[in-house]
Amino acid sequence: MYDLGNRSGIAAVASRIVYRFLATPKWLGFAALMISMSAVMGGLGNWQLHRYHERHGINVRISQAKTIAPVPVTDVMTVGHPLPSNQEWVRVTATGTYVPQDTIVARERTVNSEIGFEIVTPLVLADGSAVLVDRGFLAGDTSGSNVLPQLPPVPSGIVTVSGRVHLAESEPDTPIRLSGRLAVRRITPSAVAKDLGFASLYHDYILLDQQTPKATGGFEKIPADTQPSWMNAGYTVQWWAFAGLALFGFGWAARREAHDRRDGIVRTPSGRRDVKDKSRDRVPEDRDPVSAMPPLVR
Repeated sequence: MYDLGNRSGIAAVASRIVYRFLATPKWLGFAALMISMSAVMGGLGNWQLHRYHERHGINVRISQAKTIAPVPVTDVMTVGHPLPSNQEWVRVTATGTYVPQDTIVARERTVNSEIGFEIVTPLVLADGSAVLVDRGFLAGDTSGSNVLPQLPPVPSGIVTVSGRVHLAESEPDTPIRLSGRLAVRRITPSAVAKDLGFASLYHDYILLDQQTPKATGGFEKIPADTQPSWMNAGYTVQWWAFAGLALFGFGWAARREAHDRRDGIVRTPSGRRDVKDKSRDRVPEDRDPVSAMPPLVR
């Protein structure tokens, strides 16, 4: 029989010699670059995966809130304390009296591709605390984005509202006056508490869904902020694929270089392949391959 173990050992040694070029500065630098690029792209994929879980969680909470009966606002929100993110979109009810003179105008808002205003009015509860209620959206006047349209009247007396909890928006701006009313771009109750003069104002606010007595017409309901989580899932796969391709590309380039060195091939910038004299340690094509086999081991 043939000494196959001896042949595999010779092949392993030859392979190590062929790939010895990987220890040169050029190829070490190339390897470091590809590994670094792969690590960065893998990290970006992990970040997109984290964003996917965040956004998917928001969509799940929005869907679940539609199937759960609303609870009293005092069971969910606490004066002066922000809600945890997993409590956003919970449906709540609140009973109190609107304060129409303290109505706030949230300007330059966009709903269904229209630019306009969200009208936010404080609702004072029986215990004296107040919560801001976003009553709805009004499209802007065609004559200018800062021209306030006619506001629907605020119901008087005791009202009961039902709506979804919305977290206070980040990066609050300085309130200004617009047509005699307090105007902001970001709805952040804590940023307007001093202007409103309420000692006990809830940190977050409510998006109005229903109201008793029935709310006056003219408002467009504020939709839930459904997140495009599928985009983050796609970006995750994309970045991980790029990371894998970077490593695969290095392996492919190294294998091609090894084969070129073994076969005596020189690649020029123009893409031509010039074949050098092949090494004499290969079996000539006209030689009987059987005679080149190692001797039998007895």
